[in-house]
Amino acid sequence: MAIYTLAANTLATGTITPASPSSTSPRLGGTVQRYHWVAADPAAGSLNVVAETLGQGKPMLLLPAFSTVSSRAELSDLAQGLAQQHEVTVLDWPGFGDSDRPKLDYNPEFYRHFLADFVQGRWSEAIAVVAAGHASGYVMALASQGLWSNITLVAPTWRGPLAVMGVPPVMRQGVKNLVRSPFLGQGLYYLNTRPAFLKWMYERHVVVDTAVLTSDYIQERYESTQQRGARYAPAAFVTGGLDPVTSRDELQQWVAATTVPVTVMIAQQAPFGSRSDMEAIATLSTVRSLAFAGSLGMAEELGSQIASAILDETQTSQT
Repeated sequence: MAIYTLAANTLATGTITPASPSSTSPRLGGTVQRYHWVAADPAAGSLNVVAETLGQGKPMLLLPAFSTVSSRAELSDLAQGLAQQHEVTVLDWPGFGDSDRPKLDYNPEFYRHFLADFVQGRWSEAIAVVAAGHASGYVMALASQGLWSNITLVAPTWRGPLAVMGVPPVMRQGVKNLVRSPFLGQGLYYLNTRPAFLKWMYERHVVVDTAVLTSDYIQERYESTQQRGARYAPAAFVTGGLDPVTSRDELQQWVAATTVPVTVMIAQQAPFGSRSDMEAIATLSTVRSLAFAGSLGMAEELGSQIASAILDETQTSQT
């Protein structure tokens, strides 16, 4: 797969157009659309991406965090809360959820190009965006492109799990290659997506109230991991291959440079390193910050509370 480059603050654009009507079931109670994306670089191929829209009003885009179980369904409460005043669109990233999951070498440049094409193909004016986890870095990377009217970062992160654990880059690349391999990779992925393992990960640093981790909840997440081609994009995320920046300073510089309003929502119960990254962004004089008693998955766990906070902030800025 080709490696894209950012030059002169511009992105070579591909095309994204509505595809045939989607047979995918709604996850948020909205209308499901399927889009066909053709990247500017033919080496990236083309694929279908699923998004769901609900509510009426000024448009707002919601971006789920990257993870092994990444899905727009995680943002159900957040989307429904915001849909009281906005037309809310939530997408499944390529390689995740109900979108196509081809065997590609997923990387940050790929997702930056996709996000720019999706927004420019879907809307003709700047829109509000709410990004969870690693999606925050991709939003900030495009902040200079005039795509956003307002930015909300929910528990923003920039390092994948193995990078957080201190695993050297060479070893992380080796793990990624193993997971992508035909037979051994399938076995490794199987072991790391068993329901018991998923529950342990959720308990460790995703949710605060573990009572939500019912057998049905975990089974639904497990089924999401078993889609055809499901292991390729998560392998990139877990090994740091989707990290949007190489340092905390780089992310801070992007945030500091933007001219649109930025709100950072801090997860007080997140692991120390991740929480420190969030708090570092919040120290910037141009940033408004709010703190919640949640962890890395608070966009899902505290979706209704976060939606109320965003709507309150919107009303305050308009008065």
